[in-house]
Amino acid sequence: MTTQTIGTAVLDRLHRLGVRHMFGIPGDYVLGLYKLMESSPIQHVATTREDCAGFAADAYARINGIGALCVTYCVGGLNTVNAIACAYAERSPVVLLTGSPGLSERARNPYLHHMVREFSTQREVFEKMTVAAVSLEDPVTAEREMDRAFAALLRYRRPIYLEIPRDMVHVPLAQTSHRHQTQGEPTDRAALSEALNEVRTMLESAKRPVILAGAEVGRFGLHDELTSLVERLNVPIASTLLGKSIIREDHPLYVGVYSGLVARDEVKEFVNQTDCLLILGSILSDVEDLDAHSALFSDGHTIHATADRVAIKHHRYDSILFEDFVKGLAAASLPSFPTPQLPAPYKPQEPMPPAQASVSLQGVFRHLDTVLHEKTLVIADVGESLFASVDLHVHRRFKFLSPAYYTSMGFAVPAAIGASFADSSLRPIVLVGDGAFQMTGSELSTAVRYKQAPVVIVLNNHGYSTEREILEGPFNDIHEWRYERICELIGGGQGSRVATHGEFVQTLAKALADPSQPHVINVLLDPADRSPAMMRLARRLAKRLSTDRP
Repeated sequence: MTTQTIGTAVLDRLHRLGVRHMFGIPGDYVLGLYKLMESSPIQHVATTREDCAGFAADAYARINGIGALCVTYCVGGLNTVNAIACAYAERSPVVLLTGSPGLSERARNPYLHHMVREFSTQREVFEKMTVAAVSLEDPVTAEREMDRAFAALLRYRRPIYLEIPRDMVHVPLAQTSHRHQTQGEPTDRAALSEALNEVRTMLESAKRPVILAGAEVGRFGLHDELTSLVERLNVPIASTLLGKSIIREDHPLYVGVYSGLVARDEVKEFVNQTDCLLILGSILSDVEDLDAHSALFSDGHTIHATADRVAIKHHRYDSILFEDFVKGLAAASLPSFPTPQLPAPYKPQEPMPPAQASVSLQGVFRHLDTVLHEKTLVIADVGESLFASVDLHVHRRFKFLSPAYYTSMGFAVPAAIGASFADSSLRPIVLVGDGAFQMTGSELSTAVRYKQAPVVIVLNNHGYSTEREILEGPFNDIHEWRYERICELIGGGQGSRVATHGEFVQTLAKALADPSQPHVINVLLDPADRSPAMMRLARRLAKRLSTDRP
């Protein structure tokens, strides 16, 4: 049996956890790792930028359960800070693998290229946005450090940072009695039983409970348990914006997206009137507009379970793992409720625009809603791309991706690359504003290189529409590009420019019928055009920001 080195051990561990593709850009401090990758079962996917590698690995992780990228020291690693921060904030299990100067060369020369301040500076930066950041510098402790990092990734479904000095990549692991252990502390079964009994007591005294589900249900692969729980209780379920499509949106008990800033009034009111709110896998941000000071929390009518903790009324159970709690709920003997009266589903009152009408957000999204099917994956960037997507009906569970909490522009195009590698049977439909496309749209080069075929719809409204609604000014304008012509630049794909509703319908149909190449559709919108969700956001933000003006 060949003795593993630190480098081969890391790649082997990643592969066993499900990583089949590694995104990134090589550099001299990681060339040894890249060479090892050639002979491993993991395929390297070359991106054009390090931050795009991070977004691609994030989307890959959201579908696959774990994602990874490999970049060089500091100039590569620090380029991924925003993407890793997004993955941390939104609970995406991404492994950032990086190199660093060799231990021997550090002793000879304290100033080496790419270095910022200290040799540890890059690791210290990522300690703030990962659940474990380790440098594998000792063959005796390397396996133990790996175990600690991967256990944290699996426990919290958040990023970890692994650094290997370049002269340690080929160093054999020391022969020790250490056994692989990637599982953390198990659930306290007595505490779980007590928690489930407390939930049962709350539900037995409730008249109209509601479940609010978030993205962590998907991160832990608990879709079936969630559906089972909803159907056994016969209670309504809403999703957060980040958790959109966590359950099939045509499910008879699904009421819509609950996000206090963009939700439809009837959905927001319906959830707020519950007398028992069961929140599963959702971090509560200002987007949800439901916080610890709300009446539901203060009156003790809330069950809130995340990877960080399980809280029931005013009690905290820190020794219960999130996945065990959800599985316990799905299997527990809990009361069933009469079929509730749900808010009416969203139905636009206006007719579909005529073919000769100028293309509009309403027309784009209403038509898009008619063509989605089980093999389409919607990936929305920030701004109208996200807010107008609130009312889309995704036909398959967890087939909607967006940075809905961290809201980083530039996510969607590189995310389509990662998503296509995670599940090649899905066809990504990318919704991206012109501002976000200018940031990372050139990553379509990678789609051409690897023969992927995303359909990229550029919502071209000549600037930053969300910011325009908050505070208008020339700082919200951007330079006009001919977005469809990027296909000529990158040497592949089909670009189109549409100005009417009929042109959009025809162009989208041709794009969906052609899975052989990427399609970029430059949709020429009126800068004043707004989606219903954006108008709701603007109305509610105006109240919140009224004291923020000079």
